[in-house]
Amino acid sequence: MTVGSSGDPDRSESFGEGLLGGLLDRAHELPPHLVGAVLADTVARLGGRDAQILLQDYGQQRLVPLPGEGLAGGEPQSIDGSEAGRCFLTSGPVELVLPDGVRVLLPLLDGGDQAGVLGVTLDTVDDDDRRLLRRIAGLIADMMQTKNGHTDLFFRTRRSEPMSVAAEIQWSLLPPLSMVMPRVAVAGVLEPAYAVAGDSFDYALNGDVLHLAMIDAMGHGLDAATMATVAIGAYRHARRISVELAEIYLFMDRAIAEQFDPDHFVTAQMMRLDTDTGRLQWVNAGHPAPMLVRAHRVVRRLDSPTTLPVGFGGAQPQISTVALEPGDRVLCFTDGLIEEHESGQEQFGEEQLIDWVNQLEQADHGIRTVARDLSHTLRRARGESTSDDATLVLFEWRG
Repeated sequence: MTVGSSGDPDRSESFGEGLLGGLLDRAHELPPHLVGAVLADTVARLGGRDAQILLQDYGQQRLVPLPGEGLAGGEPQSIDGSEAGRCFLTSGPVELVLPDGVRVLLPLLDGGDQAGVLGVTLDTVDDDDRRLLRRIAGLIADMMQTKNGHTDLFFRTRRSEPMSVAAEIQWSLLPPLSMVMPRVAVAGVLEPAYAVAGDSFDYALNGDVLHLAMIDAMGHGLDAATMATVAIGAYRHARRISVELAEIYLFMDRAIAEQFDPDHFVTAQMMRLDTDTGRLQWVNAGHPAPMLVRAHRVVRRLDSPTTLPVGFGGAQPQISTVALEPGDRVLCFTDGLIEEHESGQEQFGEEQLIDWVNQLEQADHGIRTVARDLSHTLRRARGESTSDDATLVLFEWRG
């Protein structure tokens, strides 16, 4: 701490504080479409230029430039095989030496999630520049997340093809696709991204407990999306009043039964992980059994007694328990992931899914990359098309 001649702490504004404070001071009333202009002005004070914000598209295949005043445009970049994609997948900075300077790429991290990549070019880069750019990227990510609730700008940028009304509903329900925290990490993928209807998932980290649910509402289109909305709403309500897993199931069951015809149902899986101890509890209501991944291999299915799908009035379910070890991952998925098939061939089945998981786990990537690569592997295997929603959630207890 710097102390002035009077003995009091020096409270004058340094260059770095002025740079970051300028962003904070303007953030509150800044219209969303001017985020780029403020970013460009801020990096210009560092001697930077060609500021660019790249957002991940909903299909998790490309990084798309955000349009706006002060921002460099350009074409979308593939996440696989580009330097911006490497920054995105590793959540780490990338520096590229160019004829006219150094291009710095930084992950846009917000609350454990990652929205995209920030790029800026400087003549030279030193550690002070790196520190300030990292903090600027963090503030811009927070600013965009805050403003996302009252603009369509970021949504439109991320949407690279027409989206169904049902899919619009499902995406509006979702939490961030990923969350990485010191003790636990979560990553999920919804397919088909632009036409998903009945599949959804939700999670929350409350203190030292991770709550997670995955659902699959019967049918297709708006009917399935409406049922999924009620199921997720009932799950959140029950979770937030702190009832146990068995009571959460009963609450969801009653909500679906009261709102829909007797032949309508939702398969579901609700989990609770103690991030202090690794104790995992779950209830299975007609879902495929999750898979436990240990030391980069699927070691077992988490088989358990199942109860009736939500909406059929099942009895109070039995809670299953397993003790995870640090580094263990659990893969949850809907039946569309294993019941799909290549044209004229048998369904993928769980054995083929296990083979793919084992192959991808050998690369020792973070769970965001593994979840994304697994979903894309399945999509390529079925010829880039699907007859059903195919959703997966992967979480890791980091110990």
